[in-house]
Amino acid sequence: MVRPRKTDVPDTTRVIDLTAGAIERLTCRTDSKAQAFLRDAKAPGLRVRVTNTGHKAFVFEAKLNRQTIRRTIGDVRAWTIEQARTEARRLAVLIDAGINPNEQERQQQAAAAAEQAAAAAQAVTVGAIWPLYLENGKPKRKEAWKPRYRADLEAMAAPGGEPKKRGQGVTRPGPLHPLLALPLAGVTEDALQVWFEREAQAGRHQATRALMMFRGFLRWCASRPEYRALTDRDAGKAPAIVENLAPSTTRRTDCLEAAQVAAWWQCVDELGNRTASAYLRALLLTGARREEVAALTWANVDFQWRKLTIADKASDSRTIPLSPYLAQLLATLPRQGPFVFASTGKAGRITDARASHATALQRAGIGHLTFHGLRRSFSLLGEAAGAPAGAIAQIMGHRPSAVAEGYRPRSIDALRPYSAQIEAHILALAGVQLDAQAEPGKLRIVAHGNSQ
Repeated sequence: MVRPRKTDVPDTTRVIDLTAGAIERLTCRTDSKAQAFLRDAKAPGLRVRVTNTGHKAFVFEAKLNRQTIRRTIGDVRAWTIEQARTEARRLAVLIDAGINPNEQERQQQAAAAAEQAAAAAQAVTVGAIWPLYLENGKPKRKEAWKPRYRADLEAMAAPGGEPKKRGQGVTRPGPLHPLLALPLAGVTEDALQVWFEREAQAGRHQATRALMMFRGFLRWCASRPEYRALTDRDAGKAPAIVENLAPSTTRRTDCLEAAQVAAWWQCVDELGNRTASAYLRALLLTGARREEVAALTWANVDFQWRKLTIADKASDSRTIPLSPYLAQLLATLPRQGPFVFASTGKAGRITDARASHATALQRAGIGHLTFHGLRRSFSLLGEAAGAPAGAIAQIMGHRPSAVAEGYRPRSIDALRPYSAQIEAHILALAGVQLDAQAEPGKLRIVAHGNSQ
């Protein structure tokens, strides 16, 4: 047999002791194949692969369970022959042990990726998830947050530092803001106890309310597959925290007594802010919630058929009768945009009439009376007027007792007499005489002789 010359291209059909020269001369000599292999005699399974583009790399090839296992070791320019032989022998040991090195590497990569993902998940903070909760969370059996509760959630987690709307200085961070920096996995009983004790020093009732809101956040996180493993849903229910919660707020009973209606009405009527004056009277005459009345738009006031459609806390909206006095009162308001109780502020509507109400209460000599107290007053005055409890509840947007009345929702026409009956009783207490024939806004006051 003629011995090949050192300058000859290596014969890929033979097994040889790999040398740098042989690797350098190796080519893929046929166009019919994309690659060719040169086998090494010293390390079984080691080959040099050359492609028809001239790229060369060390590879390992062996059989495992009748399946060809091929694995690239590395570029011939990066690996020496001895390094490649060492790696080939290591891979051969794995094959002898019944281990597929490719599968082993995939498993190792998957485990590393899982470990990295777990570490990343452990680092996810409450602050990173909180905006998602605001966007996608919702209360039980509701489709979305009510605007007021959503605003409260945002305020509870606000960073503070904004100029105060009233008084001097800047706002302080919301009670929940310190929790935003915690990893979700770090929200434990101990962490919440430390947070609650610190916030309770500034105000226990506010800290308690913040905790109740944060419990809702934890429930939402526990319901999401991506956060479930990181969430201790019951962290906020630790005995050490629950024992220090503020006691349940005493049920408020503030309301206008019948004897106070006239003084309240007159002082509200005399307010310099006519929009606030009309807004406060509308609260008393409808029994609606303050945000429901504040968000009332002209599009939802039907003067022809005497109806109001207002946003409802329990459902999307409810329609109630537009009583005679209220219809004339609303007609006196200028139309300055879509909202009935318009304002030049950012919201475009009245948002806070507490200052005006406080002024009227002070002038009338009436103690503390909340906006919800006006709602409560409507209910009590409605009962005094003789209206059925179910009709009062339906106008107010409450769920009436089915036991009490065998309750069935009344139509607007069926509610209208009771709405007018309640309004007439309130006007009588206020000393206001309604001229039903007057043009809109022509309301005559009997008690103190002024006309509007």
